[in-house]
Amino acid sequence: MAAAPALILLTGATGFVGRQVLRALSERGCKVRVVIRAGTEDRLVYGDAIEGVVATSNLWSERAAWWSDACADVDIVIHVAWYAEPGRYLQSPKNSECLAGTLRLAEGASRAGIRRFIGIGTCFEYDLDAGLLSVQTSLRPTTPYAEAKVAAFRALSQSLPAEGTEFVWCRLFYLYGEGEDERRLVPYLRAKLSAGEPAELSSGAQIRDFLDVREAGRMIADAALGTGQGPVNICSGVPITVRALAEQIADQYGRRELLRFGARPDNLVDPPRVVGVRAAP
Repeated sequence: MAAAPALILLTGATGFVGRQVLRALSERGCKVRVVIRAGTEDRLVYGDAIEGVVATSNLWSERAAWWSDACADVDIVIHVAWYAEPGRYLQSPKNSECLAGTLRLAEGASRAGIRRFIGIGTCFEYDLDAGLLSVQTSLRPTTPYAEAKVAAFRALSQSLPAEGTEFVWCRLFYLYGEGEDERRLVPYLRAKLSAGEPAELSSGAQIRDFLDVREAGRMIADAALGTGQGPVNICSGVPITVRALAEQIADQYGRRELLRFGARPDNLVDPPRVVGVRAAP
């Protein structure tokens, strides 16, 4: 008789990235226990994969013992949840709450005897002056968000392996796609172009590494179900200017003339190039 599939605990399952991880796990026939904020059950999708739902009023205030109970019989934890409101998350003091809650989650999961823990980081952890970023690139966080992610990575890199738990840290680059907040670049462009209105942009000279969030979900699921450990970049590895991306989207509407490059000033502290090196963990 074949062994029962491993049980995976997933946080952030109703969010931009988390729902795509759940999609990818569903496609692979995995059993998933989701931890969500109470009252958001109606936002869950891909219910065929969901083995159970654990609701909490505040994910970040739960103690390690609570997480140990939530992780009973769990083989793998994929922790996607984090505060990520556009325009606020980079500097928000809520990053400290997310960090503390993440460390308690990991402690509880380790107590429960999980085999593997997958955390979600960011390309902003790196020294962005390097331009081309591999997992060997030095870390140099410059915002509270990135600092909290680096602190989580460093703490879990020490504590989890010491307890016999495999650890993977997935650093996200520039994601776009289904479920994206309307305040972000791609939804803004699509809203303006579909309405026949001008889209005001910076020069668009910045070079970035953009990746569809569905592919990011698949890559995170692959990392979770694989055997590799340590940091991994969740990226396309393909450099493209913001201008070229905007033009590609505008061409889908046949309205490139609506793009107003230079209507907004460039951010002088914005790195000119952020591109990931794509490799397995």
